[in-house]
Amino acid sequence: MNIWLYVIGFAASCALSVILTPIVKKFAFWVGAVAVPNHRSVHSKIMPQMGGLAIFFAFIGAYFIIAPATKSYNMEVAMGLLIGGAVIVLVGALDDRFVLSPKLKLLGQLVAAGIVVYFGLEVDFVQLPFGDAIGLNQWIGIPITIIWIVGVTNAVNLIDGLDGLSAGVSGIATATIMVLSILIGNYSVALICAVLLGSIIGFLFFNFHPAKIFMGDTGALFLGFALATLSILGYKQATVVSLLVPILILGVPISDTFIAIVRRKLNNKPIFAPDKGHLHHTLMRLGFSTRKTVLIIYGVSVIFGLCAVLLSQATQWETLVIIAVMLLILEICAEAIGIISKNKKPVIKMIQRIFIGWMALFRVSK
Repeated sequence: MNIWLYVIGFAASCALSVILTPIVKKFAFWVGAVAVPNHRSVHSKIMPQMGGLAIFFAFIGAYFIIAPATKSYNMEVAMGLLIGGAVIVLVGALDDRFVLSPKLKLLGQLVAAGIVVYFGLEVDFVQLPFGDAIGLNQWIGIPITIIWIVGVTNAVNLIDGLDGLSAGVSGIATATIMVLSILIGNYSVALICAVLLGSIIGFLFFNFHPAKIFMGDTGALFLGFALATLSILGYKQATVVSLLVPILILGVPISDTFIAIVRRKLNNKPIFAPDKGHLHHTLMRLGFSTRKTVLIIYGVSVIFGLCAVLLSQATQWETLVIIAVMLLILEICAEAIGIISKNKKPVIKMIQRIFIGWMALFRVSK
């Protein structure tokens, strides 16, 4: 592991992102790729989109800067990530400018996922929290890989609703994958993560509240695609890692998407119908400012990341405890802030009944 290679890759991508973002901002205004405020927006003025172009080109530029020094690393799938990423960025850019149909966007995501699979990315085993690894043949592994990539890509896109939110959460997830990869000796994945993290940090200088540019679908789709790919790469090499580790790494976008599906089902609304019930919308309705809402979700992302690291090093019983506590806390928090339903709070009501029962029992015993 050459630490200077990581430092150079991070610094180069960060510097390139800082240089490219103002250029992309002018380009977005020139081609008309702008976000006009509507009833679901939290911004009040026309904003340039396509900021993801700066992230992507900074990532590519830095990668080729360090590429000559990566001969000792296994970087085969990196080309799949670059080519597949180019496809997903093209789809996102066209959507930012022309608003593509959901079917066309999905087709582009499937093509991009197929490209990284062609270059060798595939879930070929599943390590359950208890028991040995279960091998998967290609007829099962490849569809799981594609579904995971498309699902995470859209999950990250769904949380892109506030200044710096999607970029920051993606940065925390990238850092988590990098740490896990280093812990298990998967240095090629860690190096790619360092380069991606630098491009995200550079863009955040312009995207954190008050934002000067949005990443748009160009950036959100690319970051989701990259995180989905990197999480599989890091997870595949670790036979001790639970199936839930990559899910925890991306805990915020995945849980927000899952809760959105449940919420829409409970309210008899179409699953893909947009609404203002996502985590960031709910926190803002509770009175938090844009900046505080984003920082709170950053904190939640860090907790998910720490749990992923702990879970990767845990014994079987420790794994069970971590999972149970995480699920309980997630449900209580979701019910408390009303992100699922304002009236249906079964776990909180059950805890209240248990507490009242204990208090009554305590009075009788006295």
